[in-house]
Amino acid sequence: MTLPTIKVGIQGVASMTVEELLEQYAAGVLDFNGIDLAEANLSGVKLSGVNLSNANLSIVNLSGANLSEANLSNAKLNVARLSGANLCSAILNNASLNVANLIRADLSRAQLRGATLIRAELIRADLSRADLSEADLTSADLREATLRQANLRQANLSEAVLRGSSLTGANLEMAKLNATDLSRSDVSGANLRDAELRQANLSHTNLSGADLSGANLRWADLSGAKLSGANLIGADLSNANLTNTVLIHADLTQAKLIRAEWIGADLTGATLTGAKLYATSRFGLKTEGMICEWVDLSPKGDHSIIQKFHLEDSGDFFNETPPTIRIIVDAALEHDANFALAGAYYQIAQEHRRLKQPPSIESGRRRTVFTFHVDSDEVLFSTAYIMILPFLDAASTQKNISSMLEMINSEVVANQDFKLPQMVKQLNILVEQAMSQATTIKPMKKNIEVAAKLNFCKAPTQIVLTNSSAHTLIVHDNPNFGKRFINRSALNASAYDDISSESTQYRLPSLNMVMDFVKGFHYISH
Repeated sequence: MTLPTIKVGIQGVASMTVEELLEQYAAGVLDFNGIDLAEANLSGVKLSGVNLSNANLSIVNLSGANLSEANLSNAKLNVARLSGANLCSAILNNASLNVANLIRADLSRAQLRGATLIRAELIRADLSRADLSEADLTSADLREATLRQANLRQANLSEAVLRGSSLTGANLEMAKLNATDLSRSDVSGANLRDAELRQANLSHTNLSGADLSGANLRWADLSGAKLSGANLIGADLSNANLTNTVLIHADLTQAKLIRAEWIGADLTGATLTGAKLYATSRFGLKTEGMICEWVDLSPKGDHSIIQKFHLEDSGDFFNETPPTIRIIVDAALEHDANFALAGAYYQIAQEHRRLKQPPSIESGRRRTVFTFHVDSDEVLFSTAYIMILPFLDAASTQKNISSMLEMINSEVVANQDFKLPQMVKQLNILVEQAMSQATTIKPMKKNIEVAAKLNFCKAPTQIVLTNSSAHTLIVHDNPNFGKRFINRSALNASAYDDISSESTQYRLPSLNMVMDFVKGFHYISH
């Protein structure tokens, strides 16, 4: 039998023309190990079962080629064109496919262990049941790709785009998915145990039944995602966006949810025992049938502050009324005042970090209501102390808040049975901080100074606090609030000044009213 002629290149790497390769393949030769076909045109060729391991196929055109069951392990396919290629059950372990075009390629059941596919285009590619363990897919484009039951254990998919893809039943254990776009993809039933998903986009993703135990989801966007029945035991969801996320029957045992945003989340039947919830809102959640024996409310999640529940107590804890501060101004909002106050509250927010969002504004023909939402009851007094700064009634309001705090402190000393000494201590610290901030903010911030000179900000005000138990407390009520003037629009600044000076005549609420309000706080027990 005559052996096939193989030309050997300068570097000792086998090389031949495309015609010679196809001729020898047709003759039954399958072993072309180490061949150099860089930049060759092999589009549409049929090389099923061929051995091209260690081959140099960089910048080769293999679009539409049939390479099913081919051995391409350790091959170089950088910038190669493989769109529509059939690589079903092909072996590509440790192959280099960086920036390769694999759009609509069939890689089902292919072996790609340790392969590099950095910035590769895999749009609508079929990778179902493929083995991509430890593969590098950094910044790869996998939009609408199929990865059902694929093995991606310890694979690197950081900054990859998987929008609209299917990863049902895939193994992503310990995979890196930092800043990866998984929005609107189907990851149901997938194994994401101990995976890295920092800053990942999981918006409207289906993660039902997925195992995310121990996963790092810090700063991830899970808004609108479906996590029904998901295993999130010990998962780190700090600062994650879980707005309107479906967590029905999900297991969040000891999950880290510090500073997570989850208004509108559905926790029906979910398990939340031991979850870390420092600075996490407890409002606007669906919690029917939720299982929660205790939560960790310490800043570092170190169990130093524990809230325990008895029977159905957790439902009350998670279904509170959002605490609010309302500044009701006895005047219609004018454009200049609206602009000035927007600037003033922006500047205040730079110093007072508890103001996370601007107030909602209701403007009527005679009155304007500014509503500030806060995270917890204990910051109501201190935040009100700061938020009133742009108004003429600021001094009298702040004096009233200080007086009410003195009333609370006196009651704690006088009544040894009163069970809120730690909470009152926290109130004192927060108000003292607010006093310090107020003296610093007002002289420095020009927008506050501008607002304070406007007639609107000199109008009589009423300041109403509402705690999480829906109890209200008026901390300031200007005696002229609600009084009609014959010609309000013609009222000059000095007249407003005179009116405001009478505000000190406001009588403080009774001790019982103040104490009932404070006892309605949902405060952390130690």
